[in-house]
Amino acid sequence: MSIDAEHERDLWRRLTEDGDISAREELIVSYRPLVFWIAGKIHVADTQLKQDIIQEGMLALIRAVDRFEPQQGYKFTTYAYHKIHGQIINMLERSEKRAPVPVPDEYLEHEDDCPGDEWIDAQEAVSRLEGREAEVVSALFFEGKNPKDIAQEKRLDVSHVYRLRRSAIARIRGWLGIEGA
Repeated sequence: MSIDAEHERDLWRRLTEDGDISAREELIVSYRPLVFWIAGKIHVADTQLKQDIIQEGMLALIRAVDRFEPQQGYKFTTYAYHKIHGQIINMLERSEKRAPVPVPDEYLEHEDDCPGDEWIDAQEAVSRLEGREAEVVSALFFEGKNPKDIAQEKRLDVSHVYRLRRSAIARIRGWLGIEGA
């Protein structure tokens, strides 16, 4: 849906001066394609994440319509673009934050006694993994991906991803001399 400039000015006037909810709804619907255009420029493989991006973009569009001040003389598309794009990027950054590397409790209790060599050894052990084990461990622990996504990307069964993870962890524990390997 596209609206001409005169009709758009009338909608903004009705919304800002009269608080006309129908004008607000028409503006939101009219600018909805902007959200889809911005979301289309952000490439993600996961369809659920793509839906989340669109939903986040729609929320940003609604906020942009509610906060826009047409009397400032700016174009709404410019204002809305930055609000929508910024909110989508913020959502992606929040969802892709890496979980902190877990620290064993005994290191937390005796922080001063914690030699850094164990951590260097662990990194070295991870780097010694090969093939699918290396790919799965890297994706899980360094890229923050979940097993389901890895299985889909690598065209594996999820249970196989879990077996590879278990096998890799057992191998690393053995190299580090950790009991229960």
